[in-house]
Amino acid sequence: MLEIKDIHVNIESVQVLRGMTLTVETGSMTGLVGRNGAGKTSLMRSVMGHLQVRSGSIHFNGQDLTQIPPEARAGLGIGYMPEDRGLVPELTVEENILIPLWVSKTLNIQDRLAFVYSVLPELQPMAERRALLLSGGQQKLVALARAMAVGTKLLLLDEPFEGVAPALSMRLSDVIASLRGGDLSVLISQSDLNHSSSLVNQEVVIERGANHVHA
Repeated sequence: MLEIKDIHVNIESVQVLRGMTLTVETGSMTGLVGRNGAGKTSLMRSVMGHLQVRSGSIHFNGQDLTQIPPEARAGLGIGYMPEDRGLVPELTVEENILIPLWVSKTLNIQDRLAFVYSVLPELQPMAERRALLLSGGQQKLVALARAMAVGTKLLLLDEPFEGVAPALSMRLSDVIASLRGGDLSVLISQSDLNHSSSLVNQEVVIERGANHVHA
């Protein structure tokens, strides 16, 4: 499904990924574990095309993602939940969920919206509320919903449990767990595996932009 091989990525003159390799199998959930600054977000942003890969390869369903413009990811069935949520504050909850669907040529907007609300029914009463009026935890749910709207094949969840109250953290875990069992692949990054150890099929540790090698 997703195959990352020996990628090197710089942000300006700083090398943030140095030969990272990772495979996420079809239908599996993979945990990407590393301390703050280890390169977890850089890896996800590289998959999304927000950072340029200097060397190495990223393939998704056999396609070379490094040759595809960032805005084409939604059309491939890739959904992304950034750590900072990345919502547009002035737009409503529903408009934020719809943003990636507007650029997808293949997905039926009403079908995907109905799916999101079936998994996260608590968002429906907030549909017309502007994102800036939501709590941080509610914003996390909207960011997850937006990723799920287009992420029919692959979900990239960057620190979904970071900074949220325990009750909401359990809710996020339940929602992510409910997505198991199909062809959907999920990559979840965390600073530790406390929240998702029961969710993931495999764990990959990243350290200073590379695979952690046990001594």
